[in-house]
Amino acid sequence: MKKKISTDKAPAAIGPYSQGIETQDLIFLSGQIPLDPETMKLVDGDENQIRQVFKNVNALCEEAGLGLDHIVKLNVSLQDLSLFNSVNEIMKELFTEPFPARAALQVARLPLDSSIEVEAILSKSK
Repeated sequence: MKKKISTDKAPAAIGPYSQGIETQDLIFLSGQIPLDPETMKLVDGDENQIRQVFKNVNALCEEAGLGLDHIVKLNVSLQDLSLFNSVNEIMKELFTEPFPARAALQVARLPLDSSIEVEAILSKSK
């Protein structure tokens, strides 16, 4: 079983992929960049970009009937690893223990030159 997850509260896919895919037990969210879903433009400023990307992830979680607390794994890609501490601080505001497993790495370039991209895997059970 494979079901598409889609919402206009997160940016539309800008390629041949789904915003998310639901399986029997897990949900896989495609990488989200800090686009404002209404304008499809990047928000300004590194902190705003980090916050927006998690707003987009949360919108997809909600579309699936879940929340950020259902995320079991995050992959965070940053154009500049100096944003690592800012990501940690914002994640402390949004997540509670047990925090999701996470990988964070610096990449050469992200779509539309955004500073961050985040993809997530959710478990339907907590």
